[in-house]
Parts: sequence; structure tokens; C-alpha cells
Amino acid sequence: MLVLVAPGQGAQTPGFLTPWLDLPGVEDRLRTLSAAIDLDLVHYGTNADADEIRDTAIAQPLLVAAGLVSATALGDVTPGAVAGHSVGEITAAVFAGVLDDTAALSLVRRRGLAMADAAAITETGMSALLGGDPEVSVAHLEKLGLTPANINGAGQIVAAGTLEQLAALTEDKPEGVRKVVPLKVAGAFHTRHMAPAVESLAKAAAELTPADPTVRYVSNKDGQAVSTGAEILDRLVGQVANPVRWDLCMETFKELGVTAIIEVSPGGTLVGLAKRALPGVKTLALKTPDDLDAARELIAEHGVA
Repeated sequence: MLVLVAPGQGAQTPGFLTPWLDLPGVEDRLRTLSAAIDLDLVHYGTNADADEIRDTAIAQPLLVAAGLVSATALGDVTPGAVAGHSVGEITAAVFAGVLDDTAALSLVRRRGLAMADAAAITETGMSALLGGDPEVSVAHLEKLGLTPANINGAGQIVAAGTLEQLAALTEDKPEGVRKVVPLKVAGAFHTRHMAPAVESLAKAAAELTPADPTVRYVSNKDGQAVSTGAEILDRLVGQVANPVRWDLCMETFKELGVTAIIEVSPGGTLVGLAKRALPGVKTLALKTPDDLDAARELIAEHGVA
């Protein structure tokens, strides 16, 4: 069984969309989406520097657009399940037929702007904890006033909070944690600091008419498959201020009998987690069009095309 997944914020790197523009129709599609949300996706995906694409309001639409064009390049694929990490859940909603391209980009544009506004209220950020026991780490984070915003499995938890709290974490790591790595994100996402963004996103979601998913959609909230478009949209709104449980998503993949995972552009993070948490499952990160042939072979072997 094939699972198609989409990465979250922090996966973007300068120029990562450049090779995709060589594929027929990709630049035209990106320019159409750019016009719909008044954001030059081609520029930000090819010429912008790391600081520019770190901006939440830019990074989030860019990631969704990249996921869509790279998935389309695979051809007709029917995975056994789809999921996305954080903003990647919006990309996955398109894979599942819940939203179309335009609706997804409109929603993620509002999401990025609202979360950037919320992040501007207090200086906050996120750091990844590598290694350690999850229960010990979570208790330690709570003691420091931090939130375990992403519980990613495979020995990785992402802490979120104020810059002062994160500095304290660097000096006082939980027992067993090898390293604390600051992430290239501009805010404490999936925490109470994002509460102001929820209302704005709810208004944006109310303007959309979601369809029910045509393939199994696995939610970050609890790792469960969600069967209605309305509930998926509700979860996309609430998830902004609640922790991502990617560990539970991977548990569901395992229960479903996953045999292969493809992560759309800019892939790498989620297949890295899967390699550690789901041994024996074949994985592929769709970084550039050079990866398409290998991805199609994996689809032919594990998916329905």
C-alpha cells in the first residue's frame, strides 16, 4: 500500500522550485495560482533567498504549490492514504479531492498571513529535540513553559514557545536528548500563541465548499482517518493552535499495512522519520524531476495508477 505525504514548513530551500519549471505546464500553472492569491510563487520558488522564504506568509503557499505540481508530475495515482505535516495537510486535502487547487491556495494564503500576524505579537520560535524518551521530554518542556508542538515519532519532538524559553531549553536539555536544533520557522506554530489565527482561518474556511475525500485522509490531530470534507476543513482550522501528532499518523500507516511512502516536493523530512519509525517500508523523497522515474516505479509496485 502506497501513502502519499506532503511536508510542512521548514522544508523549503532557496531555488527548490527551479528544476520543476522545466516540466511542461508547470510555470503556467504556478503563474495562474500566483495571480489567484496575489503572490509570485515563481519568484519565491526560484530567486528568493532563505530569509524571504522563511516568512510564514510566503513559505506556506509556496510549499502547497510545490506539493501540487510535483504530485501532478507523477501522473494518475491512487494512493491507499494521504497525509500532510502541518501546512502539508492542505496539500493532502487536494490529493484527497477535498479541495481544488484554487481553494487550497486561497486557504493557505489566509493561513500564512494569519499565522504571521499571530507570530508578530510575541517573539517565538521552534526547536527540534533529537533523541530522548518522549514522556521525559514532554514533562521537561512543560516545566520550562514550552509546548510539544510536533510529536513526530522516531525520537523527534519539536518544542515551541518564546525565544527566552527556547534559549533555556538549549541550556537545559531533557535527559537523553542528544541535540536541540532551532528550526527555520518564524513563530511558535501549533501552540496557544497561534490562537489569534484560528478565527481568521475559520472565516476563510467558511467561504469554501469541501468535498468528501476520495481516498483515506489521515489527520494530524489524532492520526485517525477522517471521512467527511467538512470535518477535514474543521480540523485544518483548529490544528493551527494544536499539536501535530505525526507519530500517530505513522502508527495509522503501519496499521493500514503501508509498504511504500512518497513525499512530494520539497521532500526529505517525512521519509527520514519513516525510515526510523517504519523499518521495511520503502520511501522516496520527490526532490526534483530526476526522482520521477523512481517514484513511478514505486507506484507501479505498491500503488494503483
